[in-house]
Amino acid sequence: MTLTAADLKKLAAYDTPTICNALELVAPERRAYGFNRRPLVCPFPKLKPIVGYARTATIRSREPSASAKADQRQLRAAYYMAIAAEPRPSISVIQDIDGPDAGFGAFWGEVQSTIHKGLGCLGVVTDGCIRDIEMWAPGFQALAGSIMPSHAHVHLVSIGEEVSIAGMVVRPNDLLHADHHGAVVIPHQVAKKVAAACDLLTRKEAVILKAARAKGFTAQKLMKAIAESDEIH
Repeated sequence: MTLTAADLKKLAAYDTPTICNALELVAPERRAYGFNRRPLVCPFPKLKPIVGYARTATIRSREPSASAKADQRQLRAAYYMAIAAEPRPSISVIQDIDGPDAGFGAFWGEVQSTIHKGLGCLGVVTDGCIRDIEMWAPGFQALAGSIMPSHAHVHLVSIGEEVSIAGMVVRPNDLLHADHHGAVVIPHQVAKKVAAACDLLTRKEAVILKAARAKGFTAQKLMKAIAESDEIH
């Protein structure tokens, strides 16, 4: 299911934890998976949430590629074509498969962030490393395993396959929501229900927060607020 620009805007109005909370309502079977389970570094925590369609790839950097340069160039071209393809906007999701050496060399820096932004990509989610933080394309979000100085022998290994980023399994064209907290996959079949669930949860929480922030807050007032919250549907 491809969402409209208005649908994506509604989802982007909420932070990723709220999206996760909403998914507990509309897709309770996904309560314990579909999001990163290990922390990722976000150098740009003030950027707004991004919502887009995953373009997956794997990389290595510890050793040079065994492929011919022409084959590597062809793979890179196919990857960029995928980034720019519909449905859009895209989010690059790259798994570093060097195992214990994951994050040895950075695929991402000033050049790649600028290229991807120009191709309509909103950001990257990777368990590999990134660099060039001060020269990074403005507004291009990043969640990464680490920040490192060199690109070493970094090269693409595959594109368009299922990947796992910090415990989050992502498939090509999965709908992804991300901000400085982390990322979560929104199942296509419930995507149009998520924003409404976010609104419901926000309204229910507002009753409790208002009570908790008021002078003279007590446990009794808390229980009353919880009861009132439960009546909001």
